[in-house]
Amino acid sequence: MSGAANFPALVLASTSPRRLELLARIGVVPARIASPDIDETPLKGELPRAYVARLAERKALAVERAPGEIVLAGDTTVAVGRRILEKPLDEADLRRMLALLSGRRHHVYSGICVVAPDGRPRVRVADTIVAFKVLSAAEIDWYVASGEGMGKAGGYAIQGRAEAFVRFLSGSHSNVVGLPLHETRNLLTGVGVPLG
Repeated sequence: MSGAANFPALVLASTSPRRLELLARIGVVPARIASPDIDETPLKGELPRAYVARLAERKALAVERAPGEIVLAGDTTVAVGRRILEKPLDEADLRRMLALLSGRRHHVYSGICVVAPDGRPRVRVADTIVAFKVLSAAEIDWYVASGEGMGKAGGYAIQGRAEAFVRFLSGSHSNVVGLPLHETRNLLTGVGVPLG
């Protein structure tokens, strides 16, 4: 498919530039972008897979939808075991996260939700396993100083400098960036968005 198609009925419930860029890779340019305002605090005892599914659905349903509009929302988190690593609060929190990820495998979960014109939410969850090399203190200092990890789930951006830390990845790379394209494409075509 050449170029990007503009779908008048598609609303992206996210202000993430990464999600917008990823959608463009599959030829989708949303008609509008909305910023859902929800509480993203994990529930007590909530597991990472359930957490991202719940947030994606809540984000999609939080956006006002005109008749005929389709809403797409997503949420991505990093998890070490049952522990959810949200966005770092400050540099000290970022250092803690990087030390936790150093030399071990972790999961990146993304929940994707599409609300079709019938109003019914459809949710999928993608899971990618990522393993970091053992990080030296100097490497952690270098990454923290870059500022790249702030504002990112798990404290890193795989599409940037942190990719140099990845020694193993199993699953969707686009999922780790913030939007699993395989699952997203399937959901969109399933509700009638023509993607060729």
